[in-house]
Amino acid sequence: MYGTLATLVVLLHFAFILFVVLGGLLAVRWPRAAWVHLPLAGWGAFVELSGRVCPLTPLENRLRQMAGSGGYAGDFLDQYLVRLIYPPGLTREMQIALGIGVVLLNVGVYAWAIRRRPASAAAPASGVPSSTP
Repeated sequence: MYGTLATLVVLLHFAFILFVVLGGLLAVRWPRAAWVHLPLAGWGAFVELSGRVCPLTPLENRLRQMAGSGGYAGDFLDQYLVRLIYPPGLTREMQIALGIGVVLLNVGVYAWAIRRRPASAAAPASGVPSSTP
């Protein structure tokens, strides 16, 4: 059971990373997604830039220990997803570059989304007709 929970945490971790990196594209289509994406992207960038460990990592490791497993060798998820989340040789400089990359990517996507938004969508809905034709 703990092994299954650890695998679910890996999947959640991978989904979180994908959302942090690509969630701005969802916000282009569904602007309200930005309310969820921006705080999570900020957290992801903070973790990378500060050198902290995502709380999902120790949770996953603890669940693996409880399952009697000490490593990541084994199934498909471990072979491919774990290496994407925890690449071998990840250095502090690489973490900083990833954090900066997340910030720049999302700033670019949101800037693009704001520029392409129609002027009528940008104006507040006050109920008062505009004086311009």
